Amino acid sequence: MKSKLFIWIIKLTAAVILLQTLFFKFSGANESIYIFETLGIEPYGRIGSGIVELIASILILIPRTTLLGALLGMGTMLGAIFSHLFVLGIVVQNDGGTLFALAVITLSCCLFLVFTQRNKIPDLLKFKI
Repeated sequence: MKSKLFIWIIKLTAAVILLQTLFFKFSGANESIYIFETLGIEPYGRIGSGIVELIASILILIPRTTLLGALLGMGTMLGAIFSHLFVLGIVVQNDGGTLFALAVITLSCCLFLVFTQRNKIPDLLKFKI
């Protein structure tokens, strides 16, 4: 019982972080525009990553698709972390590294979910027609 509650806390943490950034991406907040202009992928990268994060958060919360959502979230967060490390810097527009920290927390949650569901990975590779 305790482990199921813990897993749900991890799922909710990842999903809430992914979902809370959507407002800024979809509303065209100055910080989001700055980030994606700096990366050279504004507005398509901003909107596209928002859509991917929305899909990942939904998939994470559905028990049958948690693994797929966690893999998608993991890939997205790796992209965010590498962008921070190699282009943006850890601190973006005086945020104190908050966006970077949230990406690391989300990546950690997704890694944990993938690890707990690793026995389902072979099922992802089976094609059913």
